[in-house]
Amino acid sequence: MNKRGSADKIKLSSFDDLFGTQEASTGTEQVQEIPLCELHEFRGHPFKVLDDEKMQELVESITTNGVLTPVLVRPLGMDTYEMISGHRRMHAAKLAGLEKIPTIIREMTDDEAVICMVDANVQREELLPSEKAFAYKMKMEAMKRQGSRGDLTSCQNGTKFRADAAMAEQIGESARSIQRYIRLTELIPDLLDYVDKKRLQFTVAVDISYIDKEIQTWLFEYIKENGTVKAVQVAALRTALEVGTMTQAKMISILVNSQPGRKQEQKITLSEKKLRNFFSDKYTAEDMESVILELLDQWKRGEITV
Repeated sequence: MNKRGSADKIKLSSFDDLFGTQEASTGTEQVQEIPLCELHEFRGHPFKVLDDEKMQELVESITTNGVLTPVLVRPLGMDTYEMISGHRRMHAAKLAGLEKIPTIIREMTDDEAVICMVDANVQREELLPSEKAFAYKMKMEAMKRQGSRGDLTSCQNGTKFRADAAMAEQIGESARSIQRYIRLTELIPDLLDYVDKKRLQFTVAVDISYIDKEIQTWLFEYIKENGTVKAVQVAALRTALEVGTMTQAKMISILVNSQPGRKQEQKITLSEKKLRNFFSDKYTAEDMESVILELLDQWKRGEITV
């Protein structure tokens, strides 16, 4: 569709014809040319709109052919609309210099808008773990609020409504997998960014999400210095956290000593009572240690035998 100043309206048979989603509408809906200045991003939407190669391709397509698929919005007030589906198209249209964009306007409640926004975006290819994490969390919370209503609290067989099971069926992902993605929202931003960049393994990140935010900050610094952290190291850290307090130095010691393939350090303790059989009282602890190390060094060089 090319740039036009008029608010032309085009009859459509259904929303499915445009978006191919399960959000079917009743009757017919109209496409209107809405000024871009009246459209606003969905508040808190988790999907990143990047100025990458794919965005440039979209801009070139819109410049040549216009916006072929209308965006979906809901009205917020006088000449103000919230974007539900079409954030990338809206951004590309602005870059292409368009002033208006073909739009479907639909009345929705807050929870309906969240669910529709997530459903319209979550099937995209190459979604980042962080995008899935916050999208799943937003939809889960919206479904739980809907499920708390009297007409949704139980299924037909009388069992209690479970948002995770219903969501799993809709998205095509297991309820456990959805819950694990949602756990990622408990990570500090730096660690979540490492998950997106594949510097931190997904399952390890889920385990870290149960750890206090301050210690997560220490973990980020450790990963930044050492490249990564393994599941066995995080398991050792979580075990230590269950039995006592933690300092950054203690955490580093735990992570270093629990590295896969690393031989545990052995501690040898000699009591002062035993050592006094060989040293007079004039020898301090430092003096005794110095003599012992010197003798061991001579033994290593073969200068003395035992």
